[in-house]
Amino acid sequence: MRQIEIYDTTLRDGAQSEGINYSVSDKLKIIKKLDKLGIHYIEAGWPGANPVDNEVFDAIDYDNLKNAQIAAFGCTRKPNVKEEDDNVLKMLVNSKAKVITIFGKSWDFQVTEALNTTLEENLNMIKGSITFLIQNGKRVFFDCEHFFDGFKANPDYALLVAKTAHKAGAERIILCDTNGGCINNEIYKITKTVVEAIPEALIGIHAHNDSELAIANSLASVDAGAYQVHGCINGYGERCGNTNICSLIPNLQLKKGYNVIGDNISKLYNTSRQIAEISNKSLNASMPYVGRSAFAHKAGVHASGVRKNSQTYEHIDPSLVGNTRRFLISDQAGSASIKERLDGLKFVQNISDEDIKKIINEIKKLEWQGFAFEGADASFEILVMKVLNKQPNFFNILGFRVIGDTITLSDVNRRTISEASVKIQIEDEIIHTVSEGDGPVNALDKALRKAIVEKYPEVLHFKLDDFKVRILDSKAATGAPVRVTIESSDGIHKWDTVGVSENIIEASYGAIVDSIYYGLILQGTKSIEPANF
Repeated sequence: MRQIEIYDTTLRDGAQSEGINYSVSDKLKIIKKLDKLGIHYIEAGWPGANPVDNEVFDAIDYDNLKNAQIAAFGCTRKPNVKEEDDNVLKMLVNSKAKVITIFGKSWDFQVTEALNTTLEENLNMIKGSITFLIQNGKRVFFDCEHFFDGFKANPDYALLVAKTAHKAGAERIILCDTNGGCINNEIYKITKTVVEAIPEALIGIHAHNDSELAIANSLASVDAGAYQVHGCINGYGERCGNTNICSLIPNLQLKKGYNVIGDNISKLYNTSRQIAEISNKSLNASMPYVGRSAFAHKAGVHASGVRKNSQTYEHIDPSLVGNTRRFLISDQAGSASIKERLDGLKFVQNISDEDIKKIINEIKKLEWQGFAFEGADASFEILVMKVLNKQPNFFNILGFRVIGDTITLSDVNRRTISEASVKIQIEDEIIHTVSEGDGPVNALDKALRKAIVEKYPEVLHFKLDDFKVRILDSKAATGAPVRVTIESSDGIHKWDTVGVSENIIEASYGAIVDSIYYGLILQGTKSIEPANF
């Protein structure tokens, strides 16, 4: 089987999707998910483009990546500027990434109109930039921007660009359908021409989905000899998105027999959902392979046929990509996916098949209410503890209340003060505390910590790092249920919790309580009643 490399650009091209705004923490989480999936290269961003990307490249735990190598993205030097004086190249050299992917113009129209320089100078920019990066200890990949449009307009020049980059030392020459307007037979013919013209080069494909052909174009390019494929998880990307890795990998590996990520392909479903949750994006239920509805069957001929033999209405066994079959009239939860999650729990082990059934039933009930545990591992583990009656008891919540008051400081300056009170019970003691905060969630968090800090001083180390709100039913307008996801840390560990309610404050409070409980469990805090685990 021929090896095909997957180059993920979710954190760069995918981050340019409308509605996606990754924090440093988000990017670091996604890198771990992609590495676990077996992705070969992860483009983490553009050093110098923004403070988030700068911090990400410094924070990546390079030594503990098991499968992936980190790539930094940038461009060739500016026209008529020395490489050592170009700010972009200097930022790339200073990044900790060993692999640098730079793009350059391969369409003569773009060179003269966008760069406003000569075709010869463009070649000098490409050659000089690649040489400079290599001399500074970097491996270089070169994105031939607008390659297919450029080839159709001026094949000799587009091919000369690719040859120049290869001769300068670029390890991968990536052909880009930047505008996403090409169709697969064009992609195949042009890729094959390049492969035959530069037989010693390793060619890649970077496709956009503006014509909804990114997958077809990527597959066509691979069939023509491409070695590396670029794409994003769930098809994220600017405009209409990039090649959807979640469809690309199974098409390459299961349908065409290429060697891509091996047995890790069974993690595809969970990875898709986890990254969607981190991205704060709803996952398309009808997405091939990894969508919730990809292997869902309603009553009638289809359901009857699948029960007799799954091949009647399923093109693959859903478990190959980690998905599960569902019969919509009697929803069958996927025990295999649940078992995989249970295997990764920190504090609960040796769960029986009977216990798994109880857990699945509880998950189904909560997911119907709007809970999602893909991005909330801490809440998931607490849920398992509750179902199995193994949750330690730190405190009991008797009630809480939040009020707000707006103070007018001037005609144009007003300040809203939130005040929260909570009542809890620890052993036989009832504690009632009040606290003000910057908003109702902050006030609740402070009031709860204030109530328990004397008994559990560990909470002084807990910090809320991130806070996300998802509207679950926009048709209900302001009365819609919401899902709140909170990321917390203690300076060493990070954990995520979730809460759901029509009341955003109640949803937030549920996530906060789970966060504090899990933090205390991580600290090994003794339960006020003997724990059963």
